[in-house]
Amino acid sequence: MYCQDEKEVIIIARKPDETKIMRQAIEKARETMNEDLGGPFGAAVVDAEGNILAVASNTVLGDNDPTAHAEVNAIRAAAKKKGSYDLSGCTLYTTAHPCPMCLGAIIWANIKHIRYGCRPEDADSIGFRDDFIYDFIKGDMKDKEILTIDEGERDACLRLFKEYKDKGKVIY
Repeated sequence: MYCQDEKEVIIIARKPDETKIMRQAIEKARETMNEDLGGPFGAAVVDAEGNILAVASNTVLGDNDPTAHAEVNAIRAAAKKKGSYDLSGCTLYTTAHPCPMCLGAIIWANIKHIRYGCRPEDADSIGFRDDFIYDFIKGDMKDKEILTIDEGERDACLRLFKEYKDKGKVIY
């Protein structure tokens, strides 16, 4: 929508109906939750103009995919619709505060704004376990009971990195 006078054009961005967007994420989550495809998590990606690019839910159980969180599924669908891995200017609406994996995906997608419903303690109260991952990251990832991280074949991998850089490939 825009307004024009004699000297300039002023673009008026339409504000998305945040309640409606969140309700769509909730309903999508409820649908797949009741089908035993995933947990009570839904998400939507909205572009800078207020258009909904994607609404998705958690499908971890149905897909047998631990990365099929609602936020990741919504990002994948929005990027595909947009034809770009770069979702700059978009906002992500989600039924729960994103887990560490989803936060990483959101940051890599260049999304700068998240609107969430439930807090981490709400997810924890029904048995979801994000806190131990946050604690692992805060503790310099040294808890071998959770994960062992070892370096190996660095020289061979560095040659691959150099090859990528020398070919002028896209940095994302």
